[in-house]
Amino acid sequence: MIRIKNLTDDINHVIIETKGNFSVLEHKRDSSVNPESARLEYYMKEMNIHKRQLIIDLEEGEGVVIQAGSMQWVAGDVEATTGVRGPLDFLGKFVKGSMTDESAIKPEYVGEGSMALEPTFKHILLEEVEDWDGGLVMEDGMFLACDSTVKRTVQMRSNVSSAVLGHEGMFNTKLTGAGVAALESNVPREELVIVEMKDDVLKVDGSYAVCWSGSLKFSVGKAGKTLAGSIVSKEKLVNIYSGTGRVMLSTVANSYADAIPPETPKQEQRPQPKKEQKGQARK
Repeated sequence: MIRIKNLTDDINHVIIETKGNFSVLEHKRDSSVNPESARLEYYMKEMNIHKRQLIIDLEEGEGVVIQAGSMQWVAGDVEATTGVRGPLDFLGKFVKGSMTDESAIKPEYVGEGSMALEPTFKHILLEEVEDWDGGLVMEDGMFLACDSTVKRTVQMRSNVSSAVLGHEGMFNTKLTGAGVAALESNVPREELVIVEMKDDVLKVDGSYAVCWSGSLKFSVGKAGKTLAGSIVSKEKLVNIYSGTGRVMLSTVANSYADAIPPETPKQEQRPQPKKEQKGQARK
């Protein structure tokens, strides 16, 4: 029997969301600082920049798949496997991994106990996969963990132009089945907009779609019905999601880089006249 103390029973470690076997632990204050980093830690706390961890509690016989290299500690009768069920399965996983930014082999943990993943400054989203029509399709690099009952596949763009012109990759990770998935997001859930569609169209200027239903068709086209209309609206090509499903949008920033203001250009320093050394004869 294992008892875990000082993890979620104090004011500095708070569970902010729970779904199924997954819980998101947020470190409200990091006291492991020195005098030089204390001021930075204070302002990070004021701007809601906290370390977050995914805590997973497994009952007997349950399993979870996590991103490779993300495990921090495991307690209890929990065994790790590669999740590879033969040479063909390994080849398939390797090919899928090469198509996206995800690791080819994701370890699977099965048993009874608890485990915690490495802390991250990103926001962790817990999603019920079956709530997304046709599965949950996500941007590359967002996958963190999911129940072993969730099937992981790769979805290809509808055409080459949608990837090239839409500044997206040709393939995206797709989750299907029943279970919970944990995703890493650059922005918090409260800044994400969910657009529900029924036989309709959503046009997005840029890669601001965080994840979307697998039932939606993705393409690239003009913002207006005509080229003249697109020129007048000062928009060129936009990403188009059509059909029935939902799209989760980050309307504030789609990456940390977008949230960081550009550096202020440094003023040019004028060269200073050289001082005459003592005893040097003047011309």
